[in-house]
Amino acid sequence: MRRTLNVVRLQLINRATFIWVPLIVLAGATLVSVLIYALIPVDTPKYGGGGQAPLWVFFAVGMSAMTLTFPFSQAISITRREFFIGTMLAAVLGSAFMGVLFVIGGGIELLTDGYGINGWMFHLPWVWAAGPFVAFVVYFTLALFFFVIGFTGATIYKRWGALTLTIIGVALGLILVGLLFLINRLELWAEVGTALNSLGALGLALWGLLGIAVLMGVSFLTFRRTIP
Repeated sequence: MRRTLNVVRLQLINRATFIWVPLIVLAGATLVSVLIYALIPVDTPKYGGGGQAPLWVFFAVGMSAMTLTFPFSQAISITRREFFIGTMLAAVLGSAFMGVLFVIGGGIELLTDGYGINGWMFHLPWVWAAGPFVAFVVYFTLALFFFVIGFTGATIYKRWGALTLTIIGVALGLILVGLLFLINRLELWAEVGTALNSLGALGLALWGLLGIAVLMGVSFLTFRRTIP
């Protein structure tokens, strides 16, 4: 366990990766969003997607945790299992940090009535309907999902190369488009909407955590034979 925790420390040596870069991106996205809201001459609530910007940073963090830190870990005799578990623990900590920031951002928006201009980036009604804890779970899940996707993609790249990674990406895109085509062809959008509403934000987040656990398992099986 001590060696696994050392991997967490190893990943967090460069605090810019897990802390400062996401913070800078988050602050920049918030500032840009507020300025855009101020340019819109309406009194109705204004919602934007700027909050997703730091989540994409976690996608890059997941890739760098694999491509940059993994070779160094092998040079200091850290086992693959220790590295994988320690890296995922670091991802959980980073995602929890991001979830807390999003909840704080939502609280600031509530206190200031959307920065005084009725603009909202963190406090999205559907996410916050069940309270701040559910909002934290949703944002934590999203951040962790992006990290694991980035880590898994980098693992596939290191194991089988760019060609295999490209083929898998195209295949997943085709599967997604195929599902959307079937839903549209069978006119199931109403049922899909009803199912999503019945699950709510917490239900979707919990299913997301289950999907992340499965993806972690796939990533670990691939990672066991990855070349540094």
